[in-house]
Amino acid sequence: MKMIWGIFKRDMCHATRNVIAVIVSMGLVVVPALYAWFNIAASWDPYGNTKALKVAVANNDKGYKSDLIPVRVNVGETIISTLHANDQLDWQFVKSDKAIDGVKSGEYYAAIVIPKGFSADMMTLFSPDIKHAQLKYYLNEKINPIAPHITDQGATTVVNTIDKTFAKTIAQVGLDLASSILHYSQSPQMAEYMRNLNGNLTTMADTLSGASQQVTSYSQLLGSANDIVDSTGKLLASATKAGKQAQNALKQGKSGATSLTSAGANVTSSVNTALDQVSGAFDQVAAKVNKAFDAIGKGSDTAASQLTALSEQVSSGESLYDTYITSLNHMRESVEQLPDSDSAKQALLEAIDREITLLEAAKGDSQKLAQQLKDASTQVTQDTAAAESSRKEILNRITSAKQSISNVRDDYATNVKPKIDALASTVSTLISQTDSMITQLSGTADGLDDVTGDVGTNVTSIRSTLGAIAKKLDSSAATVKELITKLETGGNAGDGNSDGGDGDNDADSGESDELRALATANASTLSTLISAPVALHRVSVYPIANYGSAMAPFYTILSIWVGAIILCAMLKVTISDREKAHVLGLGDTLPRIAGPSGPGNASRWGLRLDHEYFGRYAIFALLALLQGTLVCLGDTYFLGVQANHALQFLAVGWLAALVFSNIVYTLTVSFGDIGKAVAVVLLVMQVAGSGGTFPIETLPKFFQMLYPFLPFPHAIDAMYAAMAGSYGNEYLLDMVYLALFLIPSLLLGLVLRKPVIRLNNWVSRNLESTKVM
Repeated sequence: MKMIWGIFKRDMCHATRNVIAVIVSMGLVVVPALYAWFNIAASWDPYGNTKALKVAVANNDKGYKSDLIPVRVNVGETIISTLHANDQLDWQFVKSDKAIDGVKSGEYYAAIVIPKGFSADMMTLFSPDIKHAQLKYYLNEKINPIAPHITDQGATTVVNTIDKTFAKTIAQVGLDLASSILHYSQSPQMAEYMRNLNGNLTTMADTLSGASQQVTSYSQLLGSANDIVDSTGKLLASATKAGKQAQNALKQGKSGATSLTSAGANVTSSVNTALDQVSGAFDQVAAKVNKAFDAIGKGSDTAASQLTALSEQVSSGESLYDTYITSLNHMRESVEQLPDSDSAKQALLEAIDREITLLEAAKGDSQKLAQQLKDASTQVTQDTAAAESSRKEILNRITSAKQSISNVRDDYATNVKPKIDALASTVSTLISQTDSMITQLSGTADGLDDVTGDVGTNVTSIRSTLGAIAKKLDSSAATVKELITKLETGGNAGDGNSDGGDGDNDADSGESDELRALATANASTLSTLISAPVALHRVSVYPIANYGSAMAPFYTILSIWVGAIILCAMLKVTISDREKAHVLGLGDTLPRIAGPSGPGNASRWGLRLDHEYFGRYAIFALLALLQGTLVCLGDTYFLGVQANHALQFLAVGWLAALVFSNIVYTLTVSFGDIGKAVAVVLLVMQVAGSGGTFPIETLPKFFQMLYPFLPFPHAIDAMYAAMAGSYGNEYLLDMVYLALFLIPSLLLGLVLRKPVIRLNNWVSRNLESTKVM
């Protein structure tokens, strides 16, 4: 220890002997800190200054107007208005020619051009031939490596804004329409229609009751006057004619019910067939996609051809969606033929509309899948490195498309089909009862025609038959009155004014109240919710204050290693024979028996090789600790880098300074200038493989394998733990892993150094013999 202290004391005297030496020593401590501070300050908040990036926007949209939407719609103008209020980037609103030329010249980082038919393409959502509206995005990728990613985010924001605005508009139109329908159902016109219907039914019931009374009177007078019998025959003929008219009136309702049942059966068959075919086709496509990507290594052209064929196969399958949509539209036309007073009609129409919307969404997923397959076929011939990413995206799109099909099947089975069956059953039952009653009445009247033909032979039989007719007329009148009561009850339930009734009426009243609440709510608020039903709530775990603080560990650790290299470049790592003699108290020179100058030549006088190693390293360690202290304190108190645990943050800097300086010192002592070069190579490797800038998982396999055997990653992780918090023993483990790098360094410097010294001397002699190196 005495020898080590003696060497260190003389080194400190030499380092502070004059002003120049002190200035150089101070420079060795300050330069690494300046390197770290400059880089941290430069990257403090780069994404907060993106508003200086110029992005051109050109609007060529001509707008859209049709009979379906009589108001002129121009989505391009809406986009421009929205971007005027957006300060994410420096939006430049110019003509399309200037925008494209500005991207080529470098005046703009990117350009977004809205084509002429943009609004028209978006409104094809309401037509069978749906077109995908596209924005033209021009990007200059050579100006800066990061700017394209920032401008891409801006373009994505524009697309998302368009999607949300369009969905909000469509939803608001639908809600306004539902509100208008509900208001119309409660309007005086609708109330007048219902009063007229009830009045007609009441008149019919009164007519039937009057006919019953007349038949009874004729039966009583039959025995006294044949003229009355003749009058009775005419009356019955009139009743028969009225019954036939009533039957004709019911045929339309019966036809509607039959058409509804038939349409429901046809759609059910179409659903099962179409969805099973599409689902099976997607399974085959997924298998063929994997097969195509597996063939990339054998031949990109073969894989591209297979992907192109798959894209065409998926596109050809879109006709199945159109078949299903056509069947649903036919069923919707059948439902619209039902009376507007039927409470189940509107619910069924809404269920069918929702089914069509889900099916169109599934068809959109299929179209996106076809486009992705087509893009992938081009990509594999140009950039095979991104093939695996394309495979995952395509397989995810297939899974999304199959889920959309499953949603269509589930919604149909849960909402549409039960309502169709229930409505058809209710309508058929009511029509059958009424038709049966009138058929019985007609049959009775036909039987009476024969009886009146032979009235003189069997008056008693005629009077008996007339009594039966009277009873049936009373029964018919009662049935019509019951129908009137049900209509009145249904109307009261729809108005929310029913005072009682069975459970079905209560349920209908509840549904009506919910519909009324939905239609009377704020349409703008509801449409905003529908256009963006999911909001992202970001929860930061171990939050970092800003981008500069996030990059501080990487630049700080990097500067400490750079400082260690500077120390070995500026300070001597070997001890001269004169210094050895002074430490040993032998004067200015070692005795001649010491042999040639070099490490270990004074060991016979007690100055061993390990004394030389630690004695000279002491000043390196001191200056390295000063470097680490200055850079860490400057990060915390000068730049304001986040450090929740300041002492732990400083401890990482100290340990990294000792470890890095010892590694570089040992390499230089053992291999001379070659060791310095190795230290620089290690620096370059660690910049790429430390995960300080990009996650290690995104780097090539070689760097992922090298990651655990480099000191940088452990030092950076320990510094992050000190800044934002540690999970369990994360901080202590990283500190231990970092300290373990001293073991191979000391092993090389103390144990393996002797054979290395001879090798280094031989290399040095050969290099000096060149007279150049």
